[in-house]
Amino acid sequence: MSTSWEVVERLFEQRCSASGKRERAGAGLDKARARSEKVTVTPSQEGRVQKEGFGQSVRWHIELQPWASPTPSLNYEASRFLKYISTSQITCEHMNLNSLKGYSETTKKPWSICLDERFSLIHRIRSKQCRLYSLGLGNNDNQFELSMANSGCEVHRFDPSIKAAHIQEGRHLWYHRLSIDWRDPNPAIAAHKLHSNTKKLGTVLNEFGHQKIDVLKADVESAEWKILENLILEDVVEQIGQLVFEVHIHWPGFEVSGNDSTVVRYWYSLLRELELKDFRLFHTYKDLSKPQMFLKKEAFNASSCYTLSWVNTRWK
Repeated sequence: MSTSWEVVERLFEQRCSASGKRERAGAGLDKARARSEKVTVTPSQEGRVQKEGFGQSVRWHIELQPWASPTPSLNYEASRFLKYISTSQITCEHMNLNSLKGYSETTKKPWSICLDERFSLIHRIRSKQCRLYSLGLGNNDNQFELSMANSGCEVHRFDPSIKAAHIQEGRHLWYHRLSIDWRDPNPAIAAHKLHSNTKKLGTVLNEFGHQKIDVLKADVESAEWKILENLILEDVVEQIGQLVFEVHIHWPGFEVSGNDSTVVRYWYSLLRELELKDFRLFHTYKDLSKPQMFLKKEAFNASSCYTLSWVNTRWK
């Protein structure tokens, strides 16, 4: 006899299959084009693989911005970075969820999304066609997700700490025992681990049959920098309408190396890549309840934690 969570898992897989068929309708040309591509390594283009016939390339590294000063300096790099994350690039007049069904003021921190009429999110919420992906690590603060689900959005929360592979709560909220990472696991290693569920976001989108995410929320405790880099390098970020990321700057982050000035330059360069892809920062929340640390130092009047919200101005 199947357990209750096995039944839920089968139902979820069936739903993903049906959803994928709908979203992939009309995509046959893209698939044919992808199959016809030949991939060759171009030695003169370090860090790239060139796809013949379409002028596209797979990137291995982000483009680092020039240093903030003639010689590398932590003071200059920190000043540029902190000013950048504290300065809105676009105005958003409606950022709260008061108008959404099920909203509660008990939300522990502001996960700001832009609900202005000129962007598509508010229209997709009204038509019950929105989708939220939430990345977390055992965080019990799920009020934002519940509010979005109660408004009719399809909500998927990814957390490796949950007990079952897939859990459905209500009509619109799913929990998945998955950790979103910046790389897929080695199949040989994963095969020996019963609950080895670490995948890239692009892989999950393909498996779920989802072409777009209206909002991607991430609170992944210092894994955000490498995850964001992966989304940029693989162009997954272009499938996302709004980003709401909690960033941590009290240490470099997982697998981010280099001296302090090099780390801050890397952070800044990542965020500039978002801007080049037409994402605009519209809200910054400086968390004063967290230690006021910048790369393990009490410096620059910085908090160790900020929540940043961007809107993709090209999103349809």
